[in-house]
Amino acid sequence: MRKAVVFDVGRVLFEWQLAALFEKLIDDRDELDWFLAHVVTEEWHFEHDRGRALADMVPERIAQFPAYESHINAYATRFNETIPGPVPGAHAIVERLAGAGVPLFCLTNFGDEFWQLFRPTQPIFDHFEDIIVSGVEKVAKPEPRIYEIVEQRSGRAGADLFFTDDNPANIAAAKARGWDAHLFADAASLEAQLRGAGLL
Repeated sequence: MRKAVVFDVGRVLFEWQLAALFEKLIDDRDELDWFLAHVVTEEWHFEHDRGRALADMVPERIAQFPAYESHINAYATRFNETIPGPVPGAHAIVERLAGAGVPLFCLTNFGDEFWQLFRPTQPIFDHFEDIIVSGVEKVAKPEPRIYEIVEQRSGRAGADLFFTDDNPANIAAAKARGWDAHLFADAASLEAQLRGAGLL
């Protein structure tokens, strides 16, 4: 069975930053920094990645920060604007791997509702045999269960899975399962890692 490559999505295939949306809505830099540190934070967003519904999260947050009701609603309705575009060079690597017949999978911490909005806009995902989404599975990296799901659905385990992710904790969890896991820095270093693994 041919070794497969498993990609993370955020900050590996696509840039992601909450500020990309909210800098359009908050002009003052100090206020923007405060908002991202206290109101719509990456930690709060991770609750949706893990499976909490926006219908629960958003009203709860508005009750805590009523002055920012419109901004919190924008998080729910304009999430795609937090994704400015592809990580430079990453999509070209996906296309080369696909062209060479390398099996491709994604393992992403991504909320189910946001994934349903984002996935149809990006044909790059058509190259992937399967995409394991934390919000759908209701378990997120680096919890072991989501790695088990990848193994089950890909039919591979251990060194038969090459994994790239920008989060050291997610890489450590994959290595603990014997995966050939590599911390993502940029497309050039990923290309070198894939070449070293005989995949490019």
